[in-house]
Amino acid sequence: MNTIKTDAGIEIKPVYTIEDIESIQQNLANELPGKFPFTRGIQSDMYRGKLWTMRQYAGFSTAKESNQRYHYLLEQGVNGLSVAFDLPTQIGYNCDHPLAEGEVGKVGVSINSIEDMEELFEGINLQSISTSMTINATAFIVLAFYVAIAKKQGADLKQISGTIQNDILKEYAARGTYIYPPKPSMRIITDIFEWCANEVPKWNTISISGYHMREAGCTAVQEIAFTLSNAKAYVQAALQRGLDINVFGKRLSFFFNAHNNLFEEIAKFRAARRMWARIMQQMGATDEKAMMLRFHTQTGGSTLTAQQPLNNISRVTIQAIAAVLGGTQSLHTNGYDEALSLPSEEAASIALRTQQIIAYESGIAATADPLAGSYFIESLTNEVEQNAWKLIQQIDTMGGSVAAIESGFIQQEIAQSAYRYEQQIEDGTKIIVGENRFISQNHHPIPPFKINDNIRNVQIQKLQQFKNKRDNQQVAFCLQKIATAAKENTNLMPVVIEAVENYCTIGEIADVLRNVFGEYQ
Repeated sequence: MNTIKTDAGIEIKPVYTIEDIESIQQNLANELPGKFPFTRGIQSDMYRGKLWTMRQYAGFSTAKESNQRYHYLLEQGVNGLSVAFDLPTQIGYNCDHPLAEGEVGKVGVSINSIEDMEELFEGINLQSISTSMTINATAFIVLAFYVAIAKKQGADLKQISGTIQNDILKEYAARGTYIYPPKPSMRIITDIFEWCANEVPKWNTISISGYHMREAGCTAVQEIAFTLSNAKAYVQAALQRGLDINVFGKRLSFFFNAHNNLFEEIAKFRAARRMWARIMQQMGATDEKAMMLRFHTQTGGSTLTAQQPLNNISRVTIQAIAAVLGGTQSLHTNGYDEALSLPSEEAASIALRTQQIIAYESGIAATADPLAGSYFIESLTNEVEQNAWKLIQQIDTMGGSVAAIESGFIQQEIAQSAYRYEQQIEDGTKIIVGENRFISQNHHPIPPFKINDNIRNVQIQKLQQFKNKRDNQQVAFCLQKIATAAKENTNLMPVVIEAVENYCTIGEIADVLRNVFGEYQ
């Protein structure tokens, strides 16, 4: 009989019986949704009480064009915005910097100033919408822009809600949009934790992300092991700052990928919740809400094929079902054309409709944790957990995830997994429909969604006009205050908010800290 394994290398038996879960039966009998260790979900009634937040990740070109897409998505029924920023914004360069050439507005929206941010959210009440922003090295500046325009709208900062990704460790491991070395980067993150706890208590201060490590090639087991190890490092940094784990712990959120192996993905989400509850308990949390793993899911961009792109609708549907059966709090579904370009309006609409059909037509939302008690699911959840603990223990032995990243261990593990996966596609042991099997010559080309190359010139002109109307003396004063706060180890958030309100740009603020902290190479 053939041996069948999941992508993480877990062997799947031909049939599962009660004997496969005998060792955990007692635990299963006592586990309920909404109760520690939250294997079955963080709410007692899960989606019966409230559906997951349906987000669509969007951002391209100028703030004005992205704003039009947001209004379109809100009209289609999206109930949470998710902002994609271009690469110069993510690594702290204004659009006129030489390194920004060819990248302005391409993989996300170009944001240089508070004016751009105002245009991005024009006509959108920030107090009534939850906004997620995929931003890391410059997360503190983008959050400052957001807070500043919320204040201008007259919003109660205690009521605004949303998330900044703000997860720098996975940038060193997999994604690459870092600026500063790990230690000062961790200091900025704890500044955000501290400031938000007092000023914007409903804001999720970090979204600890396994998504990008999965996109880079790691397995489901590695995804949760590396993500939870990174999360431990953030908690330790906050504890060293003297912050209360029962306060900041409630504002930690997570961001996971969903791939095509339906049952392994469901098991991964369930195992991650159980593991995080125990990690937080061990680290001193006593409030159960601080032990809950709340997470956003995005369907797997790297699983989409440029060949026969309409097949991606089926892939995204399977992945979205895995996320919902796994108990996600928030979900983004990818467009079918994303292997070719940024998603078109039609692709974004179909992706959202996929979520709505799952929510309102499938019956999945009728009961909490529909697959609980399944011999296969419970056994697989256990195996995923056991394998992930082994990896976490290995990382702990090295001194934690910062040391594991600095030594290259995590990067090497991801690279090896990615290589094995590609090898399986090459030799045909891993079948990808339309790519290495069931190939069709008769395909209808889909026109890619294109960004105007002139966008950089438009943005540079806007930036110049913005700079012409500001008080340059005040700008210099604000930037000096940031440098002083960075050197004296005082919280950066208040001075950064003051700086953006006085028309300092993202590039200027990032450069001040480059001079103080240096750049990571």
